[in-house]
Amino acid sequence: MDRRHFLKTAGAAVAGLAVLGMSNRLPKKKPNFLFILVDDLGWRDLGCYGSSFYETPRLDQFCKESMTFTNAYAACPVCSPTRASIMAGKYPARMDTTDWFGAAQPDKVENRASKKHKPLLGAPYLEHLPLEEVTLAEAFKEANYPTFFAGKWHLGDTAAYWPEHQGFDVNIGGYSSGMPRGKGDYFTPYDNPRLEDGPEGEHLPDRLATETVKFIRDNKDKPFLAYLSFYSVHTPLQSREDLLQKYQEKKAALGLEDAWGTEGERKVRQEQCHPVYAGMVEAMDAACGKVLDALKELGLEDHTIVIFMSDNGGLSTSEGSPTSNLPLRGGKGWLYEGGIREPMMVKWPGVVRPGSTCETPVISTDFYPTMLEMAGRPFKPNQHVDGVSLVPLLKGKKLDRGPLYWHYPHYANQGGSPGAAIRQGDWKLIEFFEPGRAVELYNLKDDIGETKNLAPEHPRITRDLLAKLHTWQKDVDAKFPSPYPNATADGTETLEK
Repeated sequence: MDRRHFLKTAGAAVAGLAVLGMSNRLPKKKPNFLFILVDDLGWRDLGCYGSSFYETPRLDQFCKESMTFTNAYAACPVCSPTRASIMAGKYPARMDTTDWFGAAQPDKVENRASKKHKPLLGAPYLEHLPLEEVTLAEAFKEANYPTFFAGKWHLGDTAAYWPEHQGFDVNIGGYSSGMPRGKGDYFTPYDNPRLEDGPEGEHLPDRLATETVKFIRDNKDKPFLAYLSFYSVHTPLQSREDLLQKYQEKKAALGLEDAWGTEGERKVRQEQCHPVYAGMVEAMDAACGKVLDALKELGLEDHTIVIFMSDNGGLSTSEGSPTSNLPLRGGKGWLYEGGIREPMMVKWPGVVRPGSTCETPVISTDFYPTMLEMAGRPFKPNQHVDGVSLVPLLKGKKLDRGPLYWHYPHYANQGGSPGAAIRQGDWKLIEFFEPGRAVELYNLKDDIGETKNLAPEHPRITRDLLAKLHTWQKDVDAKFPSPYPNATADGTETLEK
């Protein structure tokens, strides 16, 4: 080899190494995010979480590609507070957003009339997500992510608090209502100020999926945040006719019958066999599949983080009581596990081991810092003060998440009473606020159904958890119920004029 050829070859090699070194230093492409939030979906309402009546093939397949969390929690047993906790990374008690937005305030005559046989009036609460909160969507906008919202918002009673003013570039269907309220309910016409009516027979979950796919297609060449927030499977209970017939026939073929127990003063469903609800669950599952298919078709599947969650427990004690949460106790509106434990799955291609399971207790405030770390973004410690990044868990490592807290100072439409709770490790303590009601302590590892109150047997654990709960309540300036005013002997109220 002559000298000139050697120098040319060596120079090319050095240049190639230099280019390789530069490429290793180039910033990696930021991941896309698809966040799927379902309304009122119970912990056991998916096939992969144990349902044998509802059919959810698309999410069952997604489960095999994801990490499944078995102890994931909503920050509240009703919807708006949990939704606010995801957006802000804060406990509802810290923001005073502790009840579903639209529930009557304690100073309203109609609220006092409806609670006249109760010893307490629920605490006042804030009926919107404050604009001062730097939302998850605003944090991603700062990173030049196009941001998209479709579906249920329910975080403010006026347009000033809707998604387009809380960090979302696009808002399809999100406004003050917590359920479909159009003439067709889940079918067009929707009468929704942020969603144009579709062709006759159009089904709302499918429409929301279609809109999400359109946004993803339009933004496939840049990192995006798509937040698909189903109105399903909230009331009104309404299914596609073909799915209704399918599950009516399935119920009959399996010989299933409605079965009931009691929770407090309410009947509680003990069997998953409601044909209408089953149809709603399957339609939601199909809509999820539509969006997941689009990611694959557009070549985005391996570069998109997908998170799936519900906002509170399944509805089991009122409004048709369409689902059962067994073996969990209670349901939506209750501080028992059936009201707050949720199905949660995370797919992070190249990081999360497909089909893996995480048993560490986590809560909805954790999404904010987790997603920031996933995207390589700096934390906002003054904002998501109640969230902890779950990235170590997603990478298969251990994480001491610390205690989880709930504060629900209201009577729920579903029968739940005002109270607060703490979970640390396997122990869960519930303190109800009604006078004379005993503190309840459960070991969830041994008693997932919260059937045996262990407080009398473990006074030290009870005392320690109660002290931590009270310290936390002071830290977040939690608001409490008040004694029912001006009550007469028969429980009615003499209202001052």
